[in-house]
Amino acid sequence: MELNDLANSTGEWLRGSGPQADIVISSRIRLARNLADFPFMTRCSDQERMQIEKQMRECISRFNCGVELLYINLEQLDEVDRQFLVERHLISHELAEGRGARAVALDPGETFSIMINEEDHLRIQAIQSGLSLQSVWEKINRLDDLIESHVTYAFHDKLGYLTACPTNVGTGMRVSVMVHLPALVLTRQIEKVFRSLQKIGLAVRGLYGEGSQGMGDFYQISNQVTLGRSEAELIKQVGDIVPVVIDYERQARQFLMKEGPQMLHDQVSRAYGILRTAQTISSEETMHLLSRVRMGVNLGLLPDIDIPIINELFLRTQPAHLQKLAGASLNSADRNVERARYLRRCLNREAGEKKK
Repeated sequence: MELNDLANSTGEWLRGSGPQADIVISSRIRLARNLADFPFMTRCSDQERMQIEKQMRECISRFNCGVELLYINLEQLDEVDRQFLVERHLISHELAEGRGARAVALDPGETFSIMINEEDHLRIQAIQSGLSLQSVWEKINRLDDLIESHVTYAFHDKLGYLTACPTNVGTGMRVSVMVHLPALVLTRQIEKVFRSLQKIGLAVRGLYGEGSQGMGDFYQISNQVTLGRSEAELIKQVGDIVPVVIDYERQARQFLMKEGPQMLHDQVSRAYGILRTAQTISSEETMHLLSRVRMGVNLGLLPDIDIPIINELFLRTQPAHLQKLAGASLNSADRNVERARYLRRCLNREAGEKKK
């Protein structure tokens, strides 16, 4: 497998399968780990960064995890390829925009990745479609044990795993669930829900995590504190609350269908119509309109299209994906034209096939 092979597939986080997949896009667990023999990244010299990357490259080459991993040296990638990996949720913005020796290893199915030399020496993540936290935990726990069989982690008997940021000390675990909440946005209840989550110690972030916007009505709900909490407690904390949020979103959708079905159907149909006919369209507008269409499909308002197609378009209309598919570097205006062309081609083809 090579990096370019990913452009023609859909990332695990948008496969549209698993429990509650109409609202829960994906479940993800990330572990922050540091090697005992090196200082934290902020204190590492360029030479130490290179040594960490080399040690982990050799370590990963000896892994026996059932599949051949793709190992990518980020120093050798151009900006579009790095952004491409961010859009697929395989690396973070911080790793993409970092400096010096850094890399990522990932499996062909994109269910896990190992980031090297991000904020911590290692950021290990596992991701799965739908509400599947226990399954994700079992996968990442096995991977963490496999890595630890080859290296020594920085660990304190009382504090737990030592990390560059104090908020990650302890388990080093961030449990997050990505949800699609268009009805709560339309009914203007979203801020109330967010405030309630923050009061019980949960963070709400946008599509690409910390500091990002809630594009396409996608939000990530995650724990804020790890110190003093076990892995099981953190999974339970998030796992107990997400069903409540799901219920709120379902109630909001039912309210919209009951109180203003014509208005809702009109909004969904207009969004679908624009996506099928636009000659130029931005990434932000595309995400907004696809969000409305996705909700409409789940509510049975658009019989001519399936959820997997919509999920695929969320990914492939992102800036780096468009350029990878086009095989050329495109400026913003050209991307908007290419995005509209791609949407027209995919949606009109899909509608035509449904009518046959």
